[in-house]
Amino acid sequence: MVRLVAPAGLIVVFLGVFVAMLVVRPGVSAQPTGPVAVKLSTRLPAWVAPGVRVTVSGFAGAHELVRLRLDGHSSAVVRSGRLGGFRLALTAPRPGRYAVSVTSDGAARSAGVLRVRPVVLDAVGDVTTGEQVGASVSTLGSGYPWSQVGATLRAADVATANLEGAVSSRGVAVADKEFHFRGPPALLRSAHDAGGLDVVTVANNHSGDYGSVALLDTLRYAHAAGIRTVGGGVNAAAALRPVILTVGGLRIGFVGLSDVNPYGFNATADTPGTAKADPDTVAAAVRAARRQADVVVCWFHWGTELVTEPSARQRELAAAALDAGAQVVLGAHPHVFGAVTSPARGTVVAWTLGNFVFPASSVGTTRTGILSVSLDRSGVRGWRVLPATIHGFRPELDRG
Repeated sequence: MVRLVAPAGLIVVFLGVFVAMLVVRPGVSAQPTGPVAVKLSTRLPAWVAPGVRVTVSGFAGAHELVRLRLDGHSSAVVRSGRLGGFRLALTAPRPGRYAVSVTSDGAARSAGVLRVRPVVLDAVGDVTTGEQVGASVSTLGSGYPWSQVGATLRAADVATANLEGAVSSRGVAVADKEFHFRGPPALLRSAHDAGGLDVVTVANNHSGDYGSVALLDTLRYAHAAGIRTVGGGVNAAAALRPVILTVGGLRIGFVGLSDVNPYGFNATADTPGTAKADPDTVAAAVRAARRQADVVVCWFHWGTELVTEPSARQRELAAAALDAGAQVVLGAHPHVFGAVTSPARGTVVAWTLGNFVFPASSVGTTRTGILSVSLDRSGVRGWRVLPATIHGFRPELDRG
C-alpha cells in the first residue's frame, strides 16, 4: 500500500483557506466586539418652557434599551427598533440648565444642554392711532412713542396691546361718535419694530371709527408689519378666530372680544366688524383656542371710563373666560390702570391696563405700566407690574 503524505506547508494553506471560507460565507456574520455607537438625528431647541415636551431621536444597536439622562439621571427609556431607531421624550422640568445625554449598551452620546425658563408675556393697554399720536409721525418720527419703553417690550418673548383706532386713509367717520381715531401705516411698523408688539386686539369701540373698509385696512397693515390681530375680521367667525403663537415650545392662544359696541361695529355672519362679548360667546371662543393652545390669553374691552373697580358685568365675563380655560385675562377701555389679581392658581386678571401710547393729562390717566407675566404649560407662574407714566402721549418707565 502506498501512503501519500501531504507536506506540512500544504496542510497549513488548506486550513487557512477553510477558515477564510467560514468567515466570508454568506449568512454567517461575526459578533460585534463592542457597543454600537449612539447617533442622534435631532438637536435640542435653544430653550423651552417648563412642562413642554422635548423629543430626542437617533440610532443605536438593534433592540437595545436606550436611556435619556438629565444631569446623569435617567429621565426616559425606550427600546430601539429592528434597525436601531429610537425616539425618546421628556417633560421639561423646572427652570435651569440640564446636561442631556443618551446611553445604550455602554455607549453614550451627549445631546447638549437643555435650557428651561418661563415664557415672558408683556401686556400694555390702549395704543391709539389717532389724536396727537398719528399727527406726530411727520415731526417726531413713528418710533417716538416707544423710545422709552421699546427696549423692555422687545426683550419679552411676546408683547400684546389694545390697538385703539384705524390705520387707513379710506372710509368715512361714522356718525354719532364724539371721538374718531385714525393714523398712518408707519405707526404699526414702529409698534412692531420699535415697540416689540406681536399681537393686538382690535375688539374695541374705535376700530370701526371709519367703517369696515378702514377696519380691514387696519388688519392688512398690521399683518404686513408683522403684528397678528384678534377680535376683528371679515365676518364674525374670523373676528373670533384665535391667534396661536409657539414660543419656547409653549403654544399661546389669543382671543379678543368687546363689551363696548357702537352701533354697526360688530361683525355678523357675512359682514366685517369686531367680536361682541357675551358669556356664551366668550366661553366658546376660549374653548376653541384652548383646543389648539397650552395657554389662552383673552382680551376684553369692557367697564366704565375712569373707573378702576370691576363691575358685575366684567366679573361675569372674566369668569366665563376663566371657566372655559383661559389663564390670562386682559382688560381695556376705562383709560385708568386698575387692579391685577389672581383668582385661582395659574391665572391672572388685569381688570384695566389703562392708557399706554395715548394722550393723557387728567388725574389718573397718566399712570400706566407693563404687566409682565411668566408662563409655562400649567399657566401663570407669576407676574409683576413695571410702573410707568405717560408724558404727553409717550410712556416712560418710572425710575426707582
